[in-house]
Amino acid sequence: MSLRPIDHMSRATLTMEGAGVKLHRAFGFQDPELMDPFLLFDDFRNERPEDFLAGFPWHPHRGIETITYVLKGTVEHGDSLGNSGSLGAGDVQWMTAGSGILHQEMPSGNDVGQMHGFQLWANLPGDLKMTAPRYQDVGSTEIPEILEDDGTRVKVIIGNFWGQSGPVDGIAADPLYLDIFVPAGVRKTFPVDTYRQAFAYVFEGSAAFADAAAPQGVLLEKEVMGQEVNIRDLSGNRTIIRFGRGDEVVVQAGPEGVRFLLVAGAPIREPVAWHGPIVMNTQEELRKAFAELRNGTFIRPAH
Repeated sequence: MSLRPIDHMSRATLTMEGAGVKLHRAFGFQDPELMDPFLLFDDFRNERPEDFLAGFPWHPHRGIETITYVLKGTVEHGDSLGNSGSLGAGDVQWMTAGSGILHQEMPSGNDVGQMHGFQLWANLPGDLKMTAPRYQDVGSTEIPEILEDDGTRVKVIIGNFWGQSGPVDGIAADPLYLDIFVPAGVRKTFPVDTYRQAFAYVFEGSAAFADAAAPQGVLLEKEVMGQEVNIRDLSGNRTIIRFGRGDEVVVQAGPEGVRFLLVAGAPIREPVAWHGPIVMNTQEELRKAFAELRNGTFIRPAH
């Protein structure tokens, strides 16, 4: 077994999307080879309804798949195929945009006004980019949860892990998508296929992901008293960790334990022509997609 080293580590950055939703972007709209097959990952977490209620009105997607995982609040969705539904706490939606879809996502808070969820974009290979759109909603009760004797909990959302299979399947990137909690002070090893791109995203507590011998953290650039400085820090809230090659990830949980997503997928290794929510292989295909948006032929008739 070989430990995966850390290739890169950073904090998610505050940005605004949709009609004025404040969210934190862990990665996206950068070199697509860095996280291949994944393109973008957003953490939309707010305590104030005015920061998210405007939502994500009608917008197009083509050439990608999106995986939305809700922890708090609800997301009402509808699409150009006439489908609609609601995602609640613990629910997941997988959508294959394929040849093109228009949809909207409108969040609302829980009984105390909180909203929290994640959205991951996964690329589609060229031979599937113009496939028919489809999606599935998966309820929280359908997601298996593994409880270890040391208190570690793993929700298997996508993929096969420790004898359990996640309910979401058919995604081209064939990803592994886990929601993991490791209790305070516990050291834990998680297997990940050597040939898959892998990252972790911490959203509660803290941990060390380096050699996991002790939770001393790694060198990060931070702003302190208005100055950029390099300090050692545990991987805490809203930290994204991209791993190098290896077949296991080792985590040493900090004093409050840690909860994080562990995601891995098979690289596609194809050219990417990308603008907003439309991702193709060539600039010509990209220009054609936007021309179809303008002339009203973006949505293909169902066969």
